[in-house]
Amino acid sequence: MSFFEHSGMGRRRFLTSAAALSLGTGAVILGSTPARAVQAAPTIYDTTAWNARPPSSAVSLAGNDPNKIVVHHTAFDNTPDTGQSGSFAIAKEIQDLHMDTNGWIDSGQHFTISRTGYIMEGRHRSLERLRAGSDMVVGAHTVGQNSQGIGIENNGTYITEAPPQVLYTSLVGMCAYICTQYGLNPNEIYGHRDFNDTECPGDTFYAMLPQLRSDVAAAM
Repeated sequence: MSFFEHSGMGRRRFLTSAAALSLGTGAVILGSTPARAVQAAPTIYDTTAWNARPPSSAVSLAGNDPNKIVVHHTAFDNTPDTGQSGSFAIAKEIQDLHMDTNGWIDSGQHFTISRTGYIMEGRHRSLERLRAGSDMVVGAHTVGQNSQGIGIENNGTYITEAPPQVLYTSLVGMCAYICTQYGLNPNEIYGHRDFNDTECPGDTFYAMLPQLRSDVAAAM
């Protein structure tokens, strides 16, 4: 989802050269529901690590497990995040925009992935519930799906450009971990546009979702 679309702000589009990760080669049956197995957790930086502001009010729990993952792009410029410091700055920029411009209590998405592959907690308590493998935080990323889907913001604009391979690799690992923790089938990975009238996550990224589902299943 582009939070610019929620706030009525225009997108900033810069062209960049990026490569997409090739399809996994393992034999995968996407039609079957994966059993809950041990899946190595990727490195996820919590809200304390990137010095997030506290929510303006307590976040709410949905009272149920998520039944899907929703992939977004931020619609930010396709420029380097410059590693950890730049990635943390992106997380803070998103939170400030969501709280100060959109009037939300916290970041709308559950998790954020930078263009250099750093995975960060978005809305407070999202990582807590993911690690527990039960219940989910109510987000503000996709109308009608905020208590059903885990929202992942991928930094950049992917209308004509593909996300960097390092971002995509982190997304595969993150989705595999989410699916394992919550017992989700990789088929339940969607784009924002599947539910709302939006370009998000961009034409190029959206066309990669079948590949993403296959690669997540292979990773599991």
